[in-house]
Amino acid sequence: MNKKFAWAGVSIALTMSVLFTGGCSVVRSSEPEGHLESKQSRETGASRLKPEISREPESTAFSQETENAAVEIPAAAGSELPSRYDARKDDRTAPVKNQGDLGTCWAFASLLALESSLLPEESFDFSEDHMSHDPNFLLDQKSGGDYIMSMAYLLSWRGPVLEEEDPYGDGISPTGLAAVKHVQEIQILPEYDREAIKAAVYRTGGVQSALYTTLQGQQDSRYYREETRAYYYFGTLPPNHDVVIVGWDNDYPAENFSELPPDDGAFLCENSWGTEFGEAGFFYVSYYDTNLGTTNLVYSGVEPADNYDRIYQSDQCGWLGQIGYGSETVWGANVYAASGGAQKIRAAGFYAVDAGTEYEISVVTDVPEKPTDADWQRLKRKKSGTVSGKLQYAGYYTIPLSEPVEVPDGGRFAVLVELHTPGAVHPMAIEYDSEDGRSLVDITDGEGYLSADGDVWERVETEQECNLCLKAYSVLK
Repeated sequence: MNKKFAWAGVSIALTMSVLFTGGCSVVRSSEPEGHLESKQSRETGASRLKPEISREPESTAFSQETENAAVEIPAAAGSELPSRYDARKDDRTAPVKNQGDLGTCWAFASLLALESSLLPEESFDFSEDHMSHDPNFLLDQKSGGDYIMSMAYLLSWRGPVLEEEDPYGDGISPTGLAAVKHVQEIQILPEYDREAIKAAVYRTGGVQSALYTTLQGQQDSRYYREETRAYYYFGTLPPNHDVVIVGWDNDYPAENFSELPPDDGAFLCENSWGTEFGEAGFFYVSYYDTNLGTTNLVYSGVEPADNYDRIYQSDQCGWLGQIGYGSETVWGANVYAASGGAQKIRAAGFYAVDAGTEYEISVVTDVPEKPTDADWQRLKRKKSGTVSGKLQYAGYYTIPLSEPVEVPDGGRFAVLVELHTPGAVHPMAIEYDSEDGRSLVDITDGEGYLSADGDVWERVETEQECNLCLKAYSVLK
């Protein structure tokens, strides 16, 4: 899943790739950029390495190695999941919505999946207008977007807000609206892992995924059979439309599709084209569809909006790339100044860029201005609230500290993290300005540091022109 990068002397070759649902179409591009040389590459010693940047969330890249990659993933033996499930029958699907002629499927799928994760206990109608009008995104509603944008919006607590506060399609979005829920965890399931998708739908809520369609709101396509509301695409074109997986049927007949897939089985999906499409807005997609199941987001951690008093962050546009030292392990630290009074740091949040990520998180206090390597070595000996663990899937996670760490008003503290991601060469998620006109990135709001070994550090804003995706959460004393 991770790309291979060549080392070029003391400089670093950078690449950029964009995964983007634009007007319900996907654009992928790759182009070489300039070279960077880091402080650690210019010094001697085994620990003084150069960081390498991947301008793409690697674990979210679409794989197109085979025409039917899904065929290679068998169902897990001895699964406790039923052979058929329909979340509609348990009142766990949000009402079908209609995106109209705008390229906002990404926002609809994200919020439909989020709403379903709260059902049946809590029922919300969240505003797609507010998400797709977010000022941190430079794309208008006709130009589309992607799930990286929806993750950034939700994880920064800019939303979700209620539909009644910002109705869809009026071309405007009020300022000053407050999130009614705090999203603290979004898991990204492995590509084509049917059992993981089913388990998430069954136990948590709808799974946001994507497919390629020529329908674009119409029911005229060689890949769609209207009589059975069944869709199967077997070509090589990348996804261009987001939907929500809300069920499955292992015995769904292959004969129901306009083209015959290799075997029976299909996922039940909720669309955002209104109730006139499919079966009142729902349709079946073959297990063997080329694209469905390549990206799979489940909103697994949604909490009340009063769970914390403060969020500290510098990555308003989210996971736009990754950085590392050509190794599976990296150290990172974000420094913040406490605001609003004395408080307790209770949790930290970060992206696991791939499955199996191991982490150790701590907080250090009394961080001096312009900390040196000696300062970081001293601070590490006084770290507090340390907690470690291993994550099954990629995604964003909020990890409670082992104990709250007190900081005074104005006190400089840092979230310190060590990440180990098997197979990765860029284990740390970053925000950076790709100058592609999609996101309004500001790297002046951060103070982040990166290290290959926890001893030799460099400032990422000045050395690498990026922010680390590393947040902190606190409650006032």
